[in-house]
Amino acid sequence: MMKKNIFLFVADQMRNDSLAHMGNPAAITPNLDALVDEGVSFENAYCQNPVCVPSRNSFLTGLYPHVGGHRTMHYLQRDDEPNILKEMKNNGYEVIWIGRNDVVPADRKKTDYCDEYYDGVLDENTRDAENSEVDHGATMNEASKKLQEKMLSGDNYYSFYMGKLPDGEGYGKTDWNCVEKALDYIDRRSQEKSDKPFFVYCTIAFPHPPYACEDPWYSSIDRHLLPKRRPNIKDVPNKASMLYGINQKQQLDNWTESRFDELRATYLAMVSRFDAQLGLIKDKLKATNLYDDTSLIVFSDHGDYTGDYSITEKVQNCFEDPISNVPLLIKPAKSIAVVPRISKAQVELLDLPTTIAALADFDLSYTQFGKSLLPVLAGQEIHKDAVFCEGGRIHGETQAMELGHGPSSPYWPRLSTQYSEGPEHTKAVMCKMGDYKYIMRLYELDELYYLKEDPMELNNLAVKPEYQEMLQEMKNRVTQFYMETTDFVPNKRDKR
Repeated sequence: MMKKNIFLFVADQMRNDSLAHMGNPAAITPNLDALVDEGVSFENAYCQNPVCVPSRNSFLTGLYPHVGGHRTMHYLQRDDEPNILKEMKNNGYEVIWIGRNDVVPADRKKTDYCDEYYDGVLDENTRDAENSEVDHGATMNEASKKLQEKMLSGDNYYSFYMGKLPDGEGYGKTDWNCVEKALDYIDRRSQEKSDKPFFVYCTIAFPHPPYACEDPWYSSIDRHLLPKRRPNIKDVPNKASMLYGINQKQQLDNWTESRFDELRATYLAMVSRFDAQLGLIKDKLKATNLYDDTSLIVFSDHGDYTGDYSITEKVQNCFEDPISNVPLLIKPAKSIAVVPRISKAQVELLDLPTTIAALADFDLSYTQFGKSLLPVLAGQEIHKDAVFCEGGRIHGETQAMELGHGPSSPYWPRLSTQYSEGPEHTKAVMCKMGDYKYIMRLYELDELYYLKEDPMELNNLAVKPEYQEMLQEMKNRVTQFYMETTDFVPNKRDKR
């Protein structure tokens, strides 16, 4: 039987509760919501690290960040590391990579991993080797730059809030370029007589901060429908010291609720624009008669605090749901068994490579730790008893501090706190089992939350004597996790 196409459409920094079908009354996401009628949306999908590079290294390989030391933004994939893009190319797929990188170093050709690469500005074969990456947030016209200057002032400086863009030609333009490239490719493929199935990895920048969006999306979000914001972290005891440090430096404590509402609504507008772009891709696949033969997978690399706890952006070693619980939706090709629904099965982004290989009907060539989601698509609700997210460093691990940002950088509140040799940026791992979420911390207080009664993760049960038995059970599961995944023997033997 002819192999089916696979299309990945990936957001950057999109939290799971930013979707209407996940219960957000202010969200406008009709195209994402409609996928629930054809496929599965995973309510309990978790990334394996809540920042870009470690997360992408994980979901493109099926390996946890600790396996290869991918715990920082500055260490990308090594030559000998596996990658689902390479696997698809080696198994007869035409591989098209469009958009963000955060995986392959600038001095290595992306076309080693794919047949075509486009970053939103230039194709790989027309790119200067010394200018091989594009900063999507820096591609701004004069109107966008004025908004950025306004952002970098007063108590707005570290908030990442820009607001209403005058148009889509400055900040955010690269995403439109990427979507246009994807649409052009679908058109081209529909006219070609190719025996090769295609694998498209289209990964765009929104809703990654700065928080900014043009109309009609900016004005479409009803500010009165926004869900309740999580309270200021300075009023919540027994949380990670990293959060207190960022909160103190971002200086958002005096913001009014209406200002936070504007920031949160702008973020949802960015999500809605992503949804509209997904709609363009869906419509093009249908118009070219490729939709039924294409598995469509939509997800985000991690989430965003978006003002919860009076914090914006994200952090490497904290795991509250706003930054670790991500959208994951799979609409399989028509020949693949599916029971359309919102699934409560616990899943990880790390499950994607083996799921993609199963959809493409081949076995991965290397050891990995994901588990195929095809049985869940077919109706099974038990997938994994526990899911994990991890990050941070040990004391003295200066290469993981991400040094080099001063107070003029909007990222300074987080990154300067990472430089501390206190407990702030040190190692931690999250283990979620059912309604309980446990966080083991190397140098400070552990955390335990009962999400059913405490969805905002405010009441740390690890300090309560009556929860010590549950705490020990979760610790035992973390021990098993590390025993199972600490390393793996390479598949290729060395000569002796």
